[in-house]
Amino acid sequence: MNALPKRRLGRSNLTVTALGLGTWALGGVVTVNGRPSGYSNVDDGEAEQAVYLALESGINLVDTADFYGMGHSERMLRRALASFPEVLIATKFGNSFDEATKTALGPNVTPAYIRQAVRASLERLGREVIDFYQLHTFQLTTAQSDDVVATLEELADQGLIRWYGVSNGDPAQIAGIAKGPRCTLVQIELNVLDDNPAALAAAEEHDLGVVCRSPLAMGLLGGRYSAATKLPANDIRGQQPEWLRWFTDGVPDPGYLERLDQVKALLTSGGRSLAQGALAWIWARSARAIPLPGFRNRDQVRDNLGTAGAGPLDPATFAAVERLLGR
Repeated sequence: MNALPKRRLGRSNLTVTALGLGTWALGGVVTVNGRPSGYSNVDDGEAEQAVYLALESGINLVDTADFYGMGHSERMLRRALASFPEVLIATKFGNSFDEATKTALGPNVTPAYIRQAVRASLERLGREVIDFYQLHTFQLTTAQSDDVVATLEELADQGLIRWYGVSNGDPAQIAGIAKGPRCTLVQIELNVLDDNPAALAAAEEHDLGVVCRSPLAMGLLGGRYSAATKLPANDIRGQQPEWLRWFTDGVPDPGYLERLDQVKALLTSGGRSLAQGALAWIWARSARAIPLPGFRNRDQVRDNLGTAGAGPLDPATFAAVERLLGR
């Protein structure tokens, strides 16, 4: 297997694999306010073996959140992380919940809650320090942003976290958290069907690393779904929230399927699978960008790891994709 390329992660100057591991799916089925907020058909045993495969193959960045499965994703990672202490862990905070009852309690970014949340994540992960601690997609006032930054700097001084960032593509929100000296990354939505130039420009301006959620458009770019697909109602894509554009009531969105058909041949050129082509587009789009593809099994991890074999899309192929998508 080809070795994964490495990229600098923002101000930290840490070198990480250019492909990370996104673990939302490991949280499994969960409901928030009566609506699904997780993934169906996840087998914990197979998912754990997939994590081991990824880490054994060299991936050194794992991204999760306390809210994924309301603690379950973090706990799922504990044993694998113990076997790979050198792997860097990124998690998130800001959505409060009762882990015992799997009940969402609403947003909370007060200093007291952040101090409580970081210790809870450390316990679930079995780690003494969190490498990258991320604010989980909030629109904050300037005063709230300043309080969050001050609290994160305090946690870094105490040795509970090393670096921090924000999971939000709004340039104003990025700028607010980037004021902190130990802010080093931003997590944004980025895939070949949904470019994000404003957020990428903000990351460049503030010298932040970029980790990319939904690099495969929540599975649409994985090559497994068609117009005939119908996902179950207990899957987040089965009763999608407003921000989820790639599926409608469990069915792939026709407009996105049409756009995908326009560029599929280019993405799969050179012997790449569709997922590998989509990840290769991200590598070509920005030297800062590190995709975090999700997975539920070892086959998906193997497919994603295969991206290293061909590397980023070459400039001509990348330009042809952009022309066909009208960018």
